[in-house]
Amino acid sequence: MKVLVTGSSGLIGSEIVTFFDARADSVLGIDNNMRADFFGREGDTEWNLRRLRTTTRHFRHWDLDIRDRNGLQDLYKREAPFDLIVHCAAQPSHDLAATRPFDDFDINAVGTLNLLEATRRMSPDAVFILLSTNKVYGDAPNELPLKELPTRWEYARGRDYAGISEAMRIDRSKHSIFGASKVAADVMTQEYGRYFRMRTACLRGSCLTGPNHSGVELHGFLSYLVKAQMQGRTYRIYGYKGKQVRDNIHSYDVACAIEAIYQNPRCGEVYNLGGGRDNACSILEAFDRVADLTGKKMRYEYQETHREGDHICYISDLSRLQRHYPHWKITKSLEDIFTEIVSSWNQRL
Repeated sequence: MKVLVTGSSGLIGSEIVTFFDARADSVLGIDNNMRADFFGREGDTEWNLRRLRTTTRHFRHWDLDIRDRNGLQDLYKREAPFDLIVHCAAQPSHDLAATRPFDDFDINAVGTLNLLEATRRMSPDAVFILLSTNKVYGDAPNELPLKELPTRWEYARGRDYAGISEAMRIDRSKHSIFGASKVAADVMTQEYGRYFRMRTACLRGSCLTGPNHSGVELHGFLSYLVKAQMQGRTYRIYGYKGKQVRDNIHSYDVACAIEAIYQNPRCGEVYNLGGGRDNACSILEAFDRVADLTGKKMRYEYQETHREGDHICYISDLSRLQRHYPHWKITKSLEDIFTEIVSSWNQRL
């Protein structure tokens, strides 16, 4: 088995490298540390690349930008065919996208097209999985009736309890520039599956998290929150009273979902992927969980203005993924996630 992973030094990419290093004959990673360019020193993923080089057996790294179409073609000519391609590389920040829209679109949309076309031409039988995002729905989920509880927003109707399904529309809503570029990547990945009959899938991730995240304020909700609390930083809450809700999934459970899809692939599928109802929490609730583990209270300031296109309450309905892959399940609880992230920052700070 031969695996190609883009964004291989990031949170999910590095998890996929580690996961398939134990299962595959060869794991090739593409990463040019653009996260350091986007977010500065704190976003640098070089430490994670060093970790992979010392802990893996079958991993090889290519310093390559997915915008480099000729460079990708050269790589494919040398290394293809692949059995599995996991596309994690992206510009991941709402706020940064608005200030660097060309970089955002060229990486998220055009970079994805570069990979899809190289795959179609030189590795058409590969399973191609895009790490998409729940931001493809824009702010349409905010139209669901909500009720305000002491520490969180909650769905007001019983029929919405399981969360957001793939039936949620992706147009006629405000996405953020980032969300729009990811819509382009998501739809193109679906189209290569349906039009060319390639085995593609889009995983519309909610809050993907874990201990190997270089979390920063502009991206990496739980990782940055834990880091800020442990360092005594002042955390900024953007609107919604700090009661906005996210469901959190550990990077290991993301890797397990990708393995399940690889073993029984479909063409042009879409799945919402998060921690589901049991792994959901608000910002205020996250403060309390970290305080219980560290003994440190969060210092924070509140800004009334929310982020453009942001979700008030987002919980992933996992029923479609679980129906297609009944052996897949969430194995890492919210408590596990917080404990691992706190331990990781204890070692790194």
